[in-house]
Amino acid sequence: MAEAADFQGMSSSPARRWLRRTGTLLAGAPLLAGLLQLPAGPAAHATPRSAPAKASGSRTVAVSLDSLSPSVPGDSDTLTVSGTVTNNGKQTVTGAHVGLRVGPSLTSRASIDSAAQGTGYLPGVDGDEVGDKYAEEFDKLTPGVAQTFSISVPVKELGLDSDGVYQLGVSLSGHTSTQPYEQVLGIQRTFLPWQPDGATSKTKTTYLWPLISTVHMTAETLPNQQQTPVFQNDDLAREISPGGRLSQLLSLGKNLDVTWVIDPDLLASVDAMTGSYSIKGDGNTVTAGKNQAVAKQWLADLEKAVENKEVVALPFADPDLASLAHNGKNVTGSLSHLKDATDVAASTVETVLHVKPDTDFAWPVNGAIDPSIVKVATSAGADKVIARSDSLKETGGLSYTPTAARPIGGGTTAVVADDGLSTAFQGDMTSAGSSTLAVQEFLAQSLMINLQEPQKQRSIVVAPQRMPSASQAQSMAQALTVLQGSTWSQSAALSAAAKAQPDPNATTKVPSGYRYPSSLRKQQLPRSAFQQIEDTQDKLDNFKVILTGPARVATPFGRAIDRAMSTSWRGRSTEASIFRQGVESYLAELTGQVRLIEKSETKLSGRSATIPVTVQNNLMQGVQHLVLRLTSQQPTRLKIGNGPYDEQPITVSGGHSQSVKFTTTANANGRATVVAQLFTEDGQPYGTAVTFDVNVTEITPTVMLVIAGGVLLLVLAGFRMYTQRKRRAAQQAEEEEQSGPEDPDAASEDGGLNEASDSAVDTEDTENSAKAPEQESDAGSGEDAPEQPSDPTPDTEPESADPSGTGERVDR
Repeated sequence: MAEAADFQGMSSSPARRWLRRTGTLLAGAPLLAGLLQLPAGPAAHATPRSAPAKASGSRTVAVSLDSLSPSVPGDSDTLTVSGTVTNNGKQTVTGAHVGLRVGPSLTSRASIDSAAQGTGYLPGVDGDEVGDKYAEEFDKLTPGVAQTFSISVPVKELGLDSDGVYQLGVSLSGHTSTQPYEQVLGIQRTFLPWQPDGATSKTKTTYLWPLISTVHMTAETLPNQQQTPVFQNDDLAREISPGGRLSQLLSLGKNLDVTWVIDPDLLASVDAMTGSYSIKGDGNTVTAGKNQAVAKQWLADLEKAVENKEVVALPFADPDLASLAHNGKNVTGSLSHLKDATDVAASTVETVLHVKPDTDFAWPVNGAIDPSIVKVATSAGADKVIARSDSLKETGGLSYTPTAARPIGGGTTAVVADDGLSTAFQGDMTSAGSSTLAVQEFLAQSLMINLQEPQKQRSIVVAPQRMPSASQAQSMAQALTVLQGSTWSQSAALSAAAKAQPDPNATTKVPSGYRYPSSLRKQQLPRSAFQQIEDTQDKLDNFKVILTGPARVATPFGRAIDRAMSTSWRGRSTEASIFRQGVESYLAELTGQVRLIEKSETKLSGRSATIPVTVQNNLMQGVQHLVLRLTSQQPTRLKIGNGPYDEQPITVSGGHSQSVKFTTTANANGRATVVAQLFTEDGQPYGTAVTFDVNVTEITPTVMLVIAGGVLLLVLAGFRMYTQRKRRAAQQAEEEEQSGPEDPDAASEDGGLNEASDSAVDTEDTENSAKAPEQESDAGSGEDAPEQPSDPTPDTEPESADPSGTGERVDR
């Protein structure tokens, strides 16, 4: 950023302090000039405040500034500073005391950066101690032992002059055995914003308050009608529980005038926790989630916090716009996911929080942009891109920080967040010392922006890190609380900042792609990730068209695909790959629930027969719009239907199976390979084909003729035997009528062979003629025939061995 070396209209020190300060400033002028010329910006930010220094000279004792109150003092306030001092040297420090030193008023944002990075005591630059009576003394400081201090000084004793940012030093002075004279052995610098009378024109400050988390939900649901969601772990419950990161962000943000920037996936995930949900364990085990009450309370508190506040909804799951632009846009279909994620964002926020969000903003990682990122970011409907000033750098030599809004062409507005303010709390804020220094530097930079052009009101945007820790959020909230009560700043919504009148001299040229930071480029999702996502989408498209209730599958998998492109995967390439593979594997598992049952070899006898093929559906819902095709690999030997293959439509209810029969025709004996394959109605193969053999054992026409001839001969032989027997039976009946009975009396005694009895005999003979051929053959032979029920009881004498007379009946 370009900064002014000096400010117009800033008054010099009053005469009453001229004598006291002139000598100090002259003595320290060379050092001050060198200090203010130190480089600022990203390089300066890269050096940690807590970088170890050699424990000697003015770095012998480490001074930690744990609290400074008030952060922005007024005329009548008393400034209280407390912290610890630790002797890192090898010798005991004696006759020590801690005092405050007020340096000169700083003149630019660059000078603030430089002073923050400086270590060690600089005579003249660090100023004189503020009165001995405000110092805290120590008899001795033993090496390695920390001791606390607290100093309170009336603000009127600090010698603060005109409005500005003053360098404030907390120094420890003392003696050592090798250096028995008093010297500064340790110092910690911070900043004291000073503007007791208020600004002529307040800076409009927009602070984004992000509610974003990593991916927590999987694509999986339990196989029940409720579709119980499955979470990767229980980390989200810990984040929203009291004391957790998201719980802290919510409780702190509700008392601040901020613009809420929310990932709808976070809302959807917490909302899913309010009902039945499960957590994946080791292997394929799942356990029931138990934090429904925590989820309900967090959502209720959030709904109340955002009431009447501006809410900006990012696309669902916060897609990585830079990865899409650099590696995904050439993969067919990738950009359509961004559109889907944008479309579902508003409805998700409205459903869960009952507020209408703004979806016109795109937020690339760290606000780093190039033409391709801008093009992708606006492809889904957003017309405002949140950039950052270290990406869209000023090139016009401006002496002040311009308003955030910049028209960058094509109807798109870049809302340029201030780099220095946005990165103020990215470090380790767990220690009180780090937090206090960060808060004071943030306030100092904010006041300096206002002092650059006190008559020119500007609109400044602060876009902090996407997922601040709980300690970072606490530091942010502390700084914002002071800022919102300051005399130089007023809060503004992001939409208002985007509509502010752009500065005509501010840069509007989007940097070329080669200027995209290599450190960010290394963390992008690779092209292979987007190709895998598209492969999964293709499989999903083929699957959902066969379902009677496609939304049960399309919705969870669609959101899982959005999550696969999340910005939260940056720096976690292994976890990202595991997630994508899990989505793909689970989809394959579901599609495999609709399948063909394996078949063993089938034997086919005869010219034609039917072959059954079974389709099994183990899903909770029915399937339709499927076609089962049975194809013969040897159609000259075995035809399916009237050709090499036949098809039949398939509809199977959930949890059922259906067998489909295909008519086949055999033309020759032997084995024929048959393939069964499911297809969608648009001709796409579905699932794995089933291949089996059909063993044809067909009877040939010649054999059929031989068998038919044999059957005909048997029929003719039977008919001949039947006619012969009938003729013999008739001849025998005639002979009996002609001969009559030998003993009429005997005949009469046995029932009388009168006319009626004769008829009975004839009838019996007729019935006997219906006997089987074997019986008929026996009756006509010379052997004894079985006695019939109607035959009279024989009472004649034993037959003679002589030949019988002609016409005599012989029973054998």
